[in-house]
Amino acid sequence: MNFKISGNNLDITPAITDYVKAKMERVLRHCEQVMGVNVMLSVLNQTEKEKRQQAEVRVHLKGKEIFVETHHEDLYAAIDGLIDKLDRQVLRHKDRTKDYAHESVRRSQEQ
Repeated sequence: MNFKISGNNLDITPAITDYVKAKMERVLRHCEQVMGVNVMLSVLNQTEKEKRQQAEVRVHLKGKEIFVETHHEDLYAAIDGLIDKLDRQVLRHKDRTKDYAHESVRRSQEQ
């Protein structure tokens, strides 16, 4: 699995990298089909302080690509919001791709 963290107008410190990787473990334990993760952290030059820090992630799954983006005044809060949104989308994708026909065949064989 490819895992890439990059920054725009921001230096990526080891603390930020460790924080993102620790949070991504929560999402990756739900899905074993992850092929690659690209995280982009940036500081925007906006006058609105509450939307200045931006975090976005692109997760490449088998057969699908999930993109999530958040804005916040604090970078760590933006990362937390990003992980929450991504976790919901990965779980939703996993539920949709579940093969129910296979499950019923196994149940009939057990009986």
